Amino acid sequence: MTKVTEFIRQANGKTLFSIEIIPPLKGQNINELLNSIEPLMEFKPPFVDVTYHREELIDRIGPDGLVERIPVRKRPGTVGICARLMERFHVDAVPHVICGGFTKDETEDVLIDLSYLGIDNVLVLRGDPEKSAGIFKAKAGGHTYASELVKQVSDMNKGILLNAETEMYPTDFCIGIAGYPEKHFDAVSFDSDYEHLKRKVDLGANYIVTQMFFDNQKFFRFVERCRAEGITVPIIPGLKPLATKKQLTVLSQIFHLEFPKELVDEANRCASDKEVRQVGIEWGVQQCRELIDYGVPVLHFYTMGKSDNVAKIAEKIF
Repeated sequence: MTKVTEFIRQANGKTLFSIEIIPPLKGQNINELLNSIEPLMEFKPPFVDVTYHREELIDRIGPDGLVERIPVRKRPGTVGICARLMERFHVDAVPHVICGGFTKDETEDVLIDLSYLGIDNVLVLRGDPEKSAGIFKAKAGGHTYASELVKQVSDMNKGILLNAETEMYPTDFCIGIAGYPEKHFDAVSFDSDYEHLKRKVDLGANYIVTQMFFDNQKFFRFVERCRAEGITVPIIPGLKPLATKKQLTVLSQIFHLEFPKELVDEANRCASDKEVRQVGIEWGVQQCRELIDYGVPVLHFYTMGKSDNVAKIAEKIF
C-alpha cells in the first residue's frame, strides 16, 4: 500500500481527489454503500477514508422490567469495510482511529489488525463525546487527547508496545490528524488550538485534513497560520456540498462552522431543496477551482455515503 504523503509527492503538484465514507448501520448490506460510491471511482481517488464511531448508550427494558443503559456500537465494521474497499476498487483505505470509547489496549489491537491487512494509513482523532454527556470523557484506560493517540501510533512505528513481553516488529503507519480552520469547539482560543495541532505534528503526525468549511478565506488563513507556527506537513481541505436548507442550521450546530452570507442568501432564495442542491454544487465548483489555484494537494469530500452532487463537482474539476 502507498502512504497518503507518498501519493501527494508522486502527484508533483497536481491536486488529487479523495472521499470519506461512513459505515452502514449495523445489519445493513455493505453493497448499498459500495454501489453508491462506485461512480466516484472514475475520478481515481488514491485513497478513501472510513469513519469510526464510538459506542452509544441506549435505554432498554431488562428482564426485570427496569430500564437499563447498555452500550451499542451502531456502525461497526470499519476494518472490514477497508478490506472490501481495497479488494473491490483497488484503492488505499484510510481508517479513522479514535480515542472515544476505546482503551489503549483495544486501540493497539486494532492497529495491529490494520497492519496485518497491509493498511499503512490512519487518521487519528479524539472523536465525539457521548451524546448524553455533552463533554468528552475518555473510557477507563483510554486516551483523553488525540495527541496521546498520535504518540501511541508513533511509538508502534518505533516498535514500542504498551505491555510488550517480546520485541515488536515496527508498524509503518502514515498518520493523519484533523485541523480546524474555524477553531475546534473545545479549544479555549485559536492560539491554543494551533499549539495542540503543532504538538500532534511534533509527536509524529504526517499530514492534516481539515474540518469542512464553506469560506476559502478561512482555510487560507488557517494554512498561513500553520506555516507561521512551523507546521510544514501537507494540509488537505475537507469539503462538503450544501444539499438542503436545513443543513445551514444543522451543519453550523454540529461542526461549529460559519456559512458565507452570499451562500446563505442564495440558498434562502431557493424554492426547493433541489434548487439548494444545485446552488451547493455551483458553490463547490467555485471553491474547488480557487483551492486548486491556491495549490492544495488534495480535495477531500465528506460524502456521507452519497455521491451524486460530489460527482457533479468532480466532473467539472477533474
